Amino acid sequence: MAETIQDGIVLYRSGRYTDALTVFLSLPAPDIHTEGEDAASFELAYYIGLSYARLERYDEAVLYLEQVVTGGSIPDRVNQCRFVLAVIYGITGRSRLADFELQQLLEADYKKAEVYAALAYVEWNNKKTSKTVEHYEKALEINPNNSTALNGLGYVLACIGKDLTRALTLCKRALDMRPDSPACLDSLGWVYYKMGLLGEAQTYIKRAKERAQGNPEIEEHYNSIFNTTAADA
Repeated sequence: MAETIQDGIVLYRSGRYTDALTVFLSLPAPDIHTEGEDAASFELAYYIGLSYARLERYDEAVLYLEQVVTGGSIPDRVNQCRFVLAVIYGITGRSRLADFELQQLLEADYKKAEVYAALAYVEWNNKKTSKTVEHYEKALEINPNNSTALNGLGYVLACIGKDLTRALTLCKRALDMRPDSPACLDSLGWVYYKMGLLGEAQTYIKRAKERAQGNPEIEEHYNSIFNTTAADA
């Protein structure tokens, strides 16, 4: 029996991204530039882009997500694609493109807490610490329970050695909300390390490493924490 886009969506929503992508790519290729093309082509391009993004095949994801952004007529779909594009651009070091997409989202009043948290991530990669803190604070002003902003701000404060007590509180709150997150476990371990509490630091960084095999930043933190003494922290 021929598969449909709905079959792929069911697989995507269950986290079976490779299987979902196989279904989507078996369907007639979306041609959203054809005059009179219906919404199904945009929907297909949307889900192909998201599937590629989930599989960290970012170049392919961008091709489809940009199609939706430039030709889509459903604001929520367009804004969601802009946000995913911004994240991809941030991860791949294209900060100007990431900033452009995020500014467009702010103008559209779309998920402002998440957008400010993403802007903070971009600024951190650009080594602009004050802007990073400013954006994370703005995200938490809008939504005090945004786990990404809680974890991000706590981690940044730890890195710059500023207000470690607050950093600890922020990271603990984030981990309470996302107890299995390698990023949150890593951040809390790093805060404890900066506070000189190596036993606690080792506990959390070990858990982070177990959940994120091969993550270079977590590996670096792990090595730092296990190759130091309390006096060095």
